[in-house]
Amino acid sequence: MGHYKLDSRWLCFGQAVVTIFNFQQYRHIQAPGWTLGWTWAKKEVIWSMMGGQTTEQGDCSRFKGNIPHCCKKDPTVVDLLPGTPYNQQIANCCKGGVINSWVQDPANAASSFQLSVGAAGTTNKTVRVPKNFTLKAPGPGYTCGPAKIVKPTKFISADKRRVTQAMMTWNVTCTYSQFLSQKTPTCCVSLSSFYNDTIVPCPTCTCGCQNNITQPGSCVEGDSPYLASALSSSSKNSYTPLVQCTNHMCPIRVHWHVKLNYKEYWRVKITITNFNYRMNYTEWNLVVQHPNFDNLTQIFSFNYKSLTPYAAINDTAMLWGVKFYNDLLMQAGPLGNVQSELLFRKDKSTFTFEKGWAFPRRIYFNGDNCVMPPPDAYPWLPNASSRSVASLVGPIMTFFASLVFLLG
Repeated sequence: MGHYKLDSRWLCFGQAVVTIFNFQQYRHIQAPGWTLGWTWAKKEVIWSMMGGQTTEQGDCSRFKGNIPHCCKKDPTVVDLLPGTPYNQQIANCCKGGVINSWVQDPANAASSFQLSVGAAGTTNKTVRVPKNFTLKAPGPGYTCGPAKIVKPTKFISADKRRVTQAMMTWNVTCTYSQFLSQKTPTCCVSLSSFYNDTIVPCPTCTCGCQNNITQPGSCVEGDSPYLASALSSSSKNSYTPLVQCTNHMCPIRVHWHVKLNYKEYWRVKITITNFNYRMNYTEWNLVVQHPNFDNLTQIFSFNYKSLTPYAAINDTAMLWGVKFYNDLLMQAGPLGNVQSELLFRKDKSTFTFEKGWAFPRRIYFNGDNCVMPPPDAYPWLPNASSRSVASLVGPIMTFFASLVFLLG
């Protein structure tokens, strides 16, 4: 899945720049953005900040005259919002805490802020590295390791004639766990095909079960008169989804439909539906694993990039929305879905509709592994489909059986 790296550069006496680099290929931080915390090693305070701010000032009563920006032993920092005055900005700041994934938008895969620290020491011998780093993006799921001092960062001037060096630099690596983020799955996959009338739904209770007796308000019907009051309740600020009542109870469902079969090509339709009334998914992305991605010919209304996680094997693709068109997956309701179609060229040595080959092996939404239906539930290929004689006999026998029924 990759990781985040916090790069802290102690520029000079009391000045530091912190940069969060997102090295994950297909996991991003969406609104309301990241939250970063740590614990000072000594009695440091933050005099001022640019490109970010702490959520609390803390007790600064021991200071007279100039009051620090934050006096807490364990400050919590958030990004500034777009539109922040230029004199309060630094490079890579002020995006509301949104950090895109490395593959999706590498130019916006970092976020920075600068702080002026007091009582920290004046040399790299007296400065102490903070500890207990925490990263929320925006909910839980990340675990951060200890800060490690590395080679000091060097900066090249605009005219490339001078190099300056930070006093000291340390890195912190934060890794993600889907289980720590949420105990239950967040998405599921349903399947259908042109050659079978069966629609395979998401498994029942994939992300939870409807239980309004012991857990009132766990879901709501789309036409319920109580929907407006449920959305305006105090719990709307939590990360707990308010989902539309379904058998699977997942916030996100991905539907894969094998749509058409040509002589040399075949066509798939993908639909992503948002059942969460509390979430607009910004900069969403989908990762799909299927062996025919090495012969993807055309994709409509989505962006595409091959991930090739297994070197020469090109079977994994990352899909995401087109800017200002469908990059925002709206909350549950009539507009809460995005869709696209994929055209694959057949490789006669591998292509088949048998044994579920036409369906994806694995799907991730925003980096979370989606639950697939059990293999024995996949739409099966009728035996008559491969033999033209059988396809003619079928309708005749059906008509004859109907005739006997009517006469009887």
